Amino acid sequence: QVQLVESGGGLVQAGGSLRLSCQASGSIFRVNAMGWYRQAPGKQRDWVASITSGGSTNYADSVKGRFTIARDNAKNTVYLQMNSLKPEDTADYYCKAEVVSTARVTYNYWGQGTQVTVSS
Repeated sequence: QVQLVESGGGLVQAGGSLRLSCQASGSIFRVNAMGWYRQAPGKQRDWVASITSGGSTNYADSVKGRFTIARDNAKNTVYLQMNSLKPEDTADYYCKAEVVSTARVTYNYWGQGTQVTVSS
């Protein structure tokens, strides 16, 4: 069994910063790509950023230049540094990880979500 636990959400004023963390734990052989998604109230869940095990990154246009994704492979942890936050960044943020278990089964896992609220 594998769990993803997120932390770091909260309330911040526009222009401020937050750092989200997500750690994978459990029966892990290897963690492949990791990423962040977000879902605003009444809207679909959208991709925000992703990072490969080798450190290659990609970003949605809406966050490019403001958000930075990083990972610590030794800790099976992915981070999302969010700067210059805007009210439209308000959403529940979810991490996702492609995990190869100790049984050599590959599966995508999701975290429980962490709320980010940006006030104007």
